[in-house]
Amino acid sequence: MRIVVTGGSGDLGGRVVRELMSRGHAAVPASRRSGVDLSTGDGLDAVLDGADAVIHAATSQSKPQSVEVAGARRIGDSLRRLGSTAHVVSISIVGSDRVPYAYYRAKVDAEQALEQAGVPATVVRATQFHSLAAFFGTAGRVGPVTFSIGHMRIQPVDIDWVAQRLADHATGPAPSAFRWATDLAGPTAYTADDLAERLAKHDGRTTPRILRIPPVLPVMRGFAEGGILPGPEAEIGGRTFEDWLGDQPTPMPRRFHSPT
Repeated sequence: MRIVVTGGSGDLGGRVVRELMSRGHAAVPASRRSGVDLSTGDGLDAVLDGADAVIHAATSQSKPQSVEVAGARRIGDSLRRLGSTAHVVSISIVGSDRVPYAYYRAKVDAEQALEQAGVPATVVRATQFHSLAAFFGTAGRVGPVTFSIGHMRIQPVDIDWVAQRLADHATGPAPSAFRWATDLAGPTAYTADDLAERLAKHDGRTTPRILRIPPVLPVMRGFAEGGILPGPEAEIGGRTFEDWLGDQPTPMPRRFHSPT
């Protein structure tokens, strides 16, 4: 199969490309590096011509409406112009419709853009990747204390496993229209206390004391009240946070890079 991967030069997209190639498929990375700009549509028709499937893994923390949302809309427009029945598989976030955060709102808008596009499409919602859980556990640390939004919990998932499941959807039977796939999540939910303890042990530090910030704003309440946790029907898999953390540098960097 010839499968186009938007954001194919990013962390998640690159893993998807490698996974598809390991299965013998022709994986085509589509990003500005390869002359494809989702924010303008430049190069999109050319790269999608002849595609059997498209995995929409491109994102932008600063301009999600231009990349995720407009990108999803342009992919649909391009496939219709080409008369293509290529199956579009798009990554989204568990709880994006429950937490009023601008980036999450863009994910919901992108889902709706694909639903309205009139092409075969599958949306795969996943929980946050392990790297973001680590960022949550380190960014709020100030000396001997770390901050938590109320009693917020996070159930991070292995990025490699998500890449594999995206590849499974793209190479499997295509739907006749739009559908949501089963949500993806990691094996364990963690509190700020749990993350702080594990990160401190990893770095060889004393576990910091947790100070809880009252969730007074709507976004904070969404996180604190479990808005990003998966439901009981979610598919559970991939490495644990502990296994992932064991492969990370010491001390853990206090920064976060978008995975796509």
